[in-house]
Amino acid sequence: MKITRVRAGNPGMFTGQGTNTWLVESAGEVAVIDPGPSLEQHEEAIVAAIGTAKPVAVLVTHCHLDHVEIANALARRFRAAALGACPGPAFKPDRVLADGDVVVVGEVSIEVIDTPGHTPYHLCYRAGDALFTGDHIMGGSSVIVEHMIEYLASLEKLRGIGVTMLYPGHGEPMEDPDEVIEWYVEHRLERERQILAALERGARTVGEIVEACYLDVDPIFFLMAARSVGAHLRKLVTEGLVELPHGSSDWSSRVVFPLAHEDE
Repeated sequence: MKITRVRAGNPGMFTGQGTNTWLVESAGEVAVIDPGPSLEQHEEAIVAAIGTAKPVAVLVTHCHLDHVEIANALARRFRAAALGACPGPAFKPDRVLADGDVVVVGEVSIEVIDTPGHTPYHLCYRAGDALFTGDHIMGGSSVIVEHMIEYLASLEKLRGIGVTMLYPGHGEPMEDPDEVIEWYVEHRLERERQILAALERGARTVGEIVEACYLDVDPIFFLMAARSVGAHLRKLVTEGLVELPHGSSDWSSRVVFPLAHEDE
């Protein structure tokens, strides 16, 4: 099995140095994982990297534009199947994949692993001892989380599965996957402890919590941080540690979140 990275020229706040497109090649066939944004130069770089191999699948981890924007066009160009977890504004899968599905590429079987959390529908792909993680795990940073309970469960699902390398949607490949996963779990639990401490000290809105918990983060990232804080608060509400204000379904920075024991 040969693994090749083609990095998109879309560096930025959300994408780091750029979105990683991964090519998995075996016995003359190749799968494209996360083909990336609609940039002609990037598409042509993918085609050049594939060379004479036969593309048999275009795989998508999740439906954020920087991962899927050219997925359908590239699949049509290659006359290959576009495969992913769900349709999105810029992606229409030829087949929706589910946990445990297998995509065969030459002599390699790519296993589909359902890993919701970063988004409601997110997949990782295992090929031998390699795991392609999309935005579930990123090289060099934590990730924005929309659904915290599901995200932590998805991390635990990957712990101990026996892979030796992680190939993320952004950043560099990572060795020692279980150590990386442990860091991600502990980071989220430490952030949860910080949020509870901020509430104990009197913070009552998402904005106040972000300001209290992200002291070492550039304020330009506060909007991103607020999304993960909201996910933590939804988890804490579900666990009965924090109360959502009566009759409210608003998770914006204006909403007050009392601790569950305040009125006891």
